[in-house]
Amino acid sequence: MHTLRNPQLAAGGHAKMDWVTAHMPVLGQIRTRYQEAKPLAGQRVAISLHLEAKTAVLAEVLHLGGAQVAITSSNPLTAQDDVAAALAERGVEVHAIRGANADEFDQMHHRVLDIEPTLIIDDGGELTERLHGVRADLAKHIVGGAEETTTGVTRLRALASQGHLKYPMILVNDADMKHLFDNRYGTGQSTWDGIMRSTNLVVAGKTAVVAGYGWCGKGVAERARGLGARVIVTEVNPVRANEALMDGHQVMPMDEAARLGDYFVTVTGNYGVIRSEHFDVMKDGAILSNAGHFDVEVDVKALRQTAVRTVPGRTSDVVGYQLSDGRVLWLLAEGRLVNLAAGDGHPAEIMDMTFALQALSLEHLLKSRLAAGVYPVPEDVDHWVAQIRLRALGLAIDQLSEAQRVYMEHS
Repeated sequence: MHTLRNPQLAAGGHAKMDWVTAHMPVLGQIRTRYQEAKPLAGQRVAISLHLEAKTAVLAEVLHLGGAQVAITSSNPLTAQDDVAAALAERGVEVHAIRGANADEFDQMHHRVLDIEPTLIIDDGGELTERLHGVRADLAKHIVGGAEETTTGVTRLRALASQGHLKYPMILVNDADMKHLFDNRYGTGQSTWDGIMRSTNLVVAGKTAVVAGYGWCGKGVAERARGLGARVIVTEVNPVRANEALMDGHQVMPMDEAARLGDYFVTVTGNYGVIRSEHFDVMKDGAILSNAGHFDVEVDVKALRQTAVRTVPGRTSDVVGYQLSDGRVLWLLAEGRLVNLAAGDGHPAEIMDMTFALQALSLEHLLKSRLAAGVYPVPEDVDHWVAQIRLRALGLAIDQLSEAQRVYMEHS
């Protein structure tokens, strides 16, 4: 049984999935092996990820590997209804509707957990939260799982440090082939894709304020500069602030940056980054967006309370909030993940690496049978993904000679 907006939309979803499959060679190699070896036979995999075409391909590959798979979206605005319908036709249990309300969103996560999963793939800790709360009875079935995002990793580390984590979780976000590429290049490109697709406005010559200079923030700032923007970075971490400065960006507190920005992008993983005192001094026409996992970085509630009325934008992803002095501040995608809620997410070539790590992490959990806790992606898995990607691009690199290897080991 599925939870879908409209099963008749499947044709469009199949076209999207076929397109990205052709651009995901690393996952393609895993697909070929899985179809033959069925390494996940007998496993039940619950997935909470942004349900668009690349995610659907991962779910399909796991299903082809022998697993029973159930999937939902990790954000109410990031499910694509046509992709959900297509994936359901390919043998995966799907519970995802774009624009689901809070109750529907929660219920769809519960339906995914109803398969009593042995393995999970999580994004932001959505499944883990329920498996340690109202669905704690199911935790005993979990062999382990893999976490996709910085936000989820933070939550898992907190659980583990308190001794409360009930099963092993592999921190996929921390793998080199994830955060160096997905977080930086993927978030950088897809965030501005979502912003530009929503607004159809020029970036060049304007001022972009990027809140947070972790790997995601670095990517957003770098792409903004590449598009011709003047970039201001706000940070709470003095090391990262120095990085931003040395990378050529202006650095200042949000209290100062709020007066200068044309575009605002939050990428911190924290809440209340842009608040009412910042709205009070922003330019007329300033554009607010968020690229962090949860919709708490821009204080949307305060913006709505401050506004005297709303103004429709060029699409449903753009809403203007008119303040008492006549200024209008434009909020994109309700303050949710702009790159997915107002776009198609990261490029296929980027997610190819991340999702290959996800699949291989599940295999590692089955082979290793780890104790409860948090674990890195094994280095050999990280390097395998890197090598396969290079090979798919027709590239080769040098190899250490035996003499060089001995030298490095004994130097």
